Amino acid sequence: MSAIEKAYETLTIDDDRACRDIPDHACRQAPGNFFLNAGNGALTKLAEQIVSPSLVLPWLLSAIGATSSLSGFLVPLSRAGSLLPQLMVSSRIRQFARRKYFWVAAGYTQALSLLLMIPLVLWVGGTAGGIGVLFLLALFSVASGVASVSYKDVMAKTIPKGKRGTLLSMRATIGGALALGAGAWLMITGDGEEPLAFYGALLAVAALLWITATTLFAFIREHPGATEGGRNALEEAGKGWHLLTSDAGFRQFVMARSLLLGVPLVIPFYSLYARELGAGLSGLGLFVMANSLAMVLSSYFWGRLADRSSKHAMAWGGLAGVAAALLALGLGQAMESDMAGWWPAGVIFITGFAQAGTRLGRKTYLVDFAPENERPLYVAVSNTMVGVIFLALSSLGLLTGIIGVSGVIALFMLMMLTGALMAFRLPNP
Repeated sequence: MSAIEKAYETLTIDDDRACRDIPDHACRQAPGNFFLNAGNGALTKLAEQIVSPSLVLPWLLSAIGATSSLSGFLVPLSRAGSLLPQLMVSSRIRQFARRKYFWVAAGYTQALSLLLMIPLVLWVGGTAGGIGVLFLLALFSVASGVASVSYKDVMAKTIPKGKRGTLLSMRATIGGALALGAGAWLMITGDGEEPLAFYGALLAVAALLWITATTLFAFIREHPGATEGGRNALEEAGKGWHLLTSDAGFRQFVMARSLLLGVPLVIPFYSLYARELGAGLSGLGLFVMANSLAMVLSSYFWGRLADRSSKHAMAWGGLAGVAAALLALGLGQAMESDMAGWWPAGVIFITGFAQAGTRLGRKTYLVDFAPENERPLYVAVSNTMVGVIFLALSSLGLLTGIIGVSGVIALFMLMMLTGALMAFRLPNP
């Protein structure tokens, strides 16, 4: 047994039945594919933290002098842009026996999008530069959607059931550890006003990480899959609608996942709430570190739980999000104003812990639940529906003028609680 195979068996659950859902030759190649996939994920997770739409890009837009209203489009574009196009591309992916090349093309497109942001930051700036960044973020997000459909199918063909949650957790854990170091570096070097070249360098590093990660994914050995049964986009939409109306378990999963969107959506409102209670700018590095530390400490735990019960990982992640919201509302009333710059980092840490659970749980659940020959359709329908719902939920921020930031946090908390209870009742995959 090679060192890679020994490491693979040590890190994953030893189950004699694990390779029954993939061919023997794919099972023999699983250890190498496992570590290529893990390396790909670690680098992309680090890059995502360096150019996070919820943490870093708002600072970038402010630095180039873009109007502050543009920052409100960052998170909706990054999420909905990656989800909505997936139903249209799943049928195209279905026509190819090897689907990893869709991820490869998407990965290089994402790297190019980041590189094209650099001249906008350095030489254009202002509102025009900000709008350009948004357009490139939209391109980046659409490419991410194509990669998402491809990724889940490639993982299902190359990694045995029972080891996929561990793989997803390793991707997040290693990436989070690297991002933790990046956050610490930002805290040390990010004091005061930074030159635009600083943000240009962040974009360049993130693009280089994406190029390296994409190259690793290209080396994954993927066996050919079925190509029959392909549909055009209209047929795919019709099939997707039929899937939602006929498969009660899948419909319940989509509803639970949609309600658990409250976990990532609430994060910006924690910062608003802290500012409302007297917090100053607590520092970009501090929030990156809190979010990254949550990934490092939580991902392996959630991954092993997801391998045993993916629906419970979703549910307990949602309940952790509820606990963070309760803590935020309680601390907001109890803390003195001079502490308001620090307690949100703790709340973000708990929310990051919760987000890892809901993310790993729903990814593992969907891959295990969906039939092999229809897996891209299940992924695309789920993501498209959630993208539509995400755009609708983004308008909840308008309620801050009516019920206040604390009221919006409470509303998201109720969403998370309902989603968690629904996840507990999901059918076993």
